[in-house]
Order: sequence, then C-alpha cells, then structure tokens
Amino acid sequence: MTVSKRRQPSLAQLRAFAAVAEHLHFRDAAAAIGMSQPALSGAVSALEESLGVTLLERTTRKVLLSPAGERLAVRAKAVLAEVAALMEEAEAVRAPFTGALRLGVIPTVAPYLLPTVLRLVHDRYPHLDLQVHEEQTASLVEGLTTGRLDLLLLAVPLGVPGIAELPLFDEDFVLVTPLDHWLGGREGIPREVLKELNLLLLDEGHCLRDQALDICREAGREDAPVTTTAAGLSTLVQLVAGGLGCTLLPRTALKVETSRSSQLLTGYFADPAPTRRVALAMRTGAARGAEYAELAAALREALRPLPVRVVGTEA
Repeated sequence: MTVSKRRQPSLAQLRAFAAVAEHLHFRDAAAAIGMSQPALSGAVSALEESLGVTLLERTTRKVLLSPAGERLAVRAKAVLAEVAALMEEAEAVRAPFTGALRLGVIPTVAPYLLPTVLRLVHDRYPHLDLQVHEEQTASLVEGLTTGRLDLLLLAVPLGVPGIAELPLFDEDFVLVTPLDHWLGGREGIPREVLKELNLLLLDEGHCLRDQALDICREAGREDAPVTTTAAGLSTLVQLVAGGLGCTLLPRTALKVETSRSSQLLTGYFADPAPTRRVALAMRTGAARGAEYAELAAALREALRPLPVRVVGTEA
C-alpha cells in the first residue's frame, strides 16, 4: 500500500488555526496575530488541505471546531510552543556568557584558584551556568577533545593538536621542609640541592609530579627522587610535616597547605626559580572562543592579588 505524500503544514498555517481555535472568530483571530482576515481564512483552508481533514465547522454566525479540529488544535499549540522555546533557546545561545560552561580543573589548581574563578563568574557573568569537573590532566584533555568538557584550567604546555591555550600566569615553586631541615626558611636556594634531597611527590598521573621530576632532571638529578607518594597536596604536606622528606609546592598552594601544620618551613629558590604556567585551554576554533578569550582576560586581572606573574596571550 502506497501512502501519499502530503505537503507539510507551515508555521503560519498552524498559527492561524491556533488563533481561530482560541477565539472561534475569524476577525478576532486575525487581529490577534496581525493577519488580514482573508489571509487567515486562506491559511486555515490550506492547512485543512495539507492535513486532509476538516478542522472547522463554518456557519454564517459562528465558527466551531470539528472533532478533528479539537484534537489537532492541542497538537498545533504544542508545536508552536516548542518553536517558541527553540527561538528562546537560540537567543540565549547567541547571548554571551549564558547557558552551561563545563570547566575542567586539575587537582593542584582547583582548591587555590576556584575561589577567584567562582567569585568572578558570580559577579560578572551571573547568567553563566558554570559546571566544575576536577580531574587529572589526561582525563581533562580527553574530555575536551570529545566534547564532554568546554574549557580547561590547568598547567601547560599540553602540546596536543587541536587544543589552543590561553595563558594566565606563571608561578614559582617553593621548597617545603620539616622544621629541623637545614634548608627550612632559607632564600636563594640553588636548584642543585635537589640532587641530594629526599623529595616526596604526588602519585603518577598528576602533572605536578612530572613537573617536579623535570625540575630535578634540570638540576642534574638522574634517579627518581621519591620513595613515598601521595594522592593530593594536603597529604603530601602532612608527610613533610611528619619528617619523611621535602616537597615542591606551587606558590598559589602554599598558604592553604602550610597553614594546616606548625611543623613546616618554606625555602625559596634563587632566580630564576623553577616555575609552572597555568592557562585556560579550549578546542581550536571553538564556537565560543571569543567568550573564552574574554574570560581569560578577566581572570588575569582577578588573579593579580595572588603570588603569580600574570602573562598575556603574546607570552
């Protein structure tokens, strides 16, 4: 059996029919939607022809819905409501800093920068639905490239094709030691001392571990400087306080992590101190790229009170 292909109803036809169904009067319905009465009548007739059913019972005095018209009027109103919702959603998408923004953050950044990020978003972008995901770097990069995440806040460089980086700042690493350590509280520490220290690091998978190992190699240390590891910086610092060794902390983490124990001292490296760079990362050519660049600029200003050196996109 062959089913005949009917012409699809137009939105104008559905609006005309919905108006007549509501007002049950051609003149009033035409006025309500800003159409002429002949155009309205023609749109409803065309809809009846497209659907192959009679929607209205017309008399000289009034207009009534047919049984089919009563059923289809409900559908027509639902379709028009969905179209209106579609237009509203498109308008919201066109407006900058609205809708959801799925932000991925590494664990060695999240506790120290998120208060500034969240305050900035709350104050400047109140209509932005910021959704935060704390994960290690490899998982964040996978989430960004597959579309699960929109934007990342993490240490760079990543060196991943298809990902653009918006640099925010550079920060120094400092040496955290037990109270009785000979380097505790010193300034101008040469990097070469890292060749001899019992250095505690994060577990594998954390980019901060890799950065610390790179710093040790640059200082001339070839062997792995670690026998004890931790899943997070808080545990790592407590291990240092307990006398198991020393560790490297980024400056943004120092105040939060060392305030939890009175058994710690901080040592500062001679210039140039070992550093890391923190940036936003997005997909190259992201549809919201201009928004992300504006957010990066706003973040640079908001982060200036922290112990960091703010950088620009030219860096």
